[in-house]
Amino acid sequence: MKLELRSITKRFGSLVANDHIDLVVQPGEIHALLGENGAGKSTLMNVLYGLYQADSGAILLDGVEQHFSSPGQAMRAGIGMVHQHFMLIPVFTVAENVILGHEKTTFGGRLDLDSARETVRKISERFGFHVDPDALVGDLPVGVQQRVEIIKALSRDAHVLVFDEPTAVLTPQETDELMAIMRQLKEAGTSIVFITHKLREVREVADRITVIRLGRVVGEASPTASNSELASLMVGRAVDLMIDKGTAKPGSVALEVEHLSVIDVHDQIVVNDVSFDVRAGEILAIAGVQGNGQTELTEALLGLQHKTTGTIRLDGRPLRGRSVGQILDAGVGFIPEDRQEDGLVAEFTIAENLMLDRSDKPPFNRFGMLQLGYLAEFAQTAVGDFDIRAQGITTHVGRLSGGNQQKVVLARELSRDLKLLVAAQPTRGLDVGSIEFVHTRIVEARDAGVAVVVVSTELDEVAALADRIAVMYRGGIVGIVPGDTPREALGLMMAGERAAAAA
Repeated sequence: MKLELRSITKRFGSLVANDHIDLVVQPGEIHALLGENGAGKSTLMNVLYGLYQADSGAILLDGVEQHFSSPGQAMRAGIGMVHQHFMLIPVFTVAENVILGHEKTTFGGRLDLDSARETVRKISERFGFHVDPDALVGDLPVGVQQRVEIIKALSRDAHVLVFDEPTAVLTPQETDELMAIMRQLKEAGTSIVFITHKLREVREVADRITVIRLGRVVGEASPTASNSELASLMVGRAVDLMIDKGTAKPGSVALEVEHLSVIDVHDQIVVNDVSFDVRAGEILAIAGVQGNGQTELTEALLGLQHKTTGTIRLDGRPLRGRSVGQILDAGVGFIPEDRQEDGLVAEFTIAENLMLDRSDKPPFNRFGMLQLGYLAEFAQTAVGDFDIRAQGITTHVGRLSGGNQQKVVLARELSRDLKLLVAAQPTRGLDVGSIEFVHTRIVEARDAGVAVVVVSTELDEVAALADRIAVMYRGGIVGIVPGDTPREALGLMMAGERAAAAA
């Protein structure tokens, strides 16, 4: 089936999310839609899928104009979508999830689950999915859950499949398996739109690439284009994709974590007997698929988890049991994984956010009085040093782009006298230009003698920054390995295989 999007425009108030976008996907083609978060990729696909209605433009399937006001209409026309966050019911079986919303009944009015099971078996056999129709979805690995999403779409006779950031929660091995599945679908005649911001994956699987920037198509490229060429199209300037961080010169041990365990609010062990250390002047990256205890580990380091056991020491002094304020005052900087929820106050100005947690201390405060002159001077310097693009230091942080918001967090944390920097998903949602900036600043902190812990689900980021890598799986550390460990070995560790040798 041939898909054509002609001059699609979608506005949200004064924001033009899609600006006269043209896109053609040929039958049996994998067409990558490449662009950074906020470029308009998902909005465009939500228009195609009937979740949004375009303000102008047309959707054509095999030359016939379509008008979708709901996903149901799009599905009936042959459009399927595999979302980044799966639309599955964990307590239902695979067959029950596949039939959901398209239920068939037997003569007696009962759900025809036998028919659903047979559909799952036939599609699984055709594509080698190996999915049990009677398995509970909540018991399946993430990669298999994604196959269930694909089976759902194919069971509804989808001829055009949209994959929206499909590798965000996958291990490298699961990502490779997905690429193989996409090729199989292509060979069977399915047209695929592959939405991503990961250059390596685009070059590996796409037949053609369309690049979107700020809601507009800025060019088409071949998979033979280099990463640098694609990144330049995405950002609009040359980008250094790999930071030249040089060799680390570690000093003495700064952070010591011994037998740390964390119990969550449901009395489940989410961090299980974790031990590691980080030296001054080195970066330890903690890798793993999201949801394996990394968030709770970073929160424990900052005193945000209260049901903990074990030992956390910084320069020989205990941190566990101290308040968040005391831990920050001990020389710990924190870049949280959700900057909007945990790192900033959107209604505060840039200047006010730059002194969060220090507004009651010198030099921002003397004798109970805020030193507004000092704050203004400090903020102006930080805006310049960290390239924060705003109308001024009185601009509310909530009005800034994601990249500029992250720069405010960086400026605040790195302007302090640090012994330890904990950076959780430090480039999530950022364009490649902002990623370059953030990585450079983290490496500069390392070279200044700060011990750095970077938590990231992105292996490219881990490879770019790490001097050593600890891999987490189901709350534990399966191994600590050198920073140049191959992706394949890391992927196996992320799936639970223990390292052959520790670093």
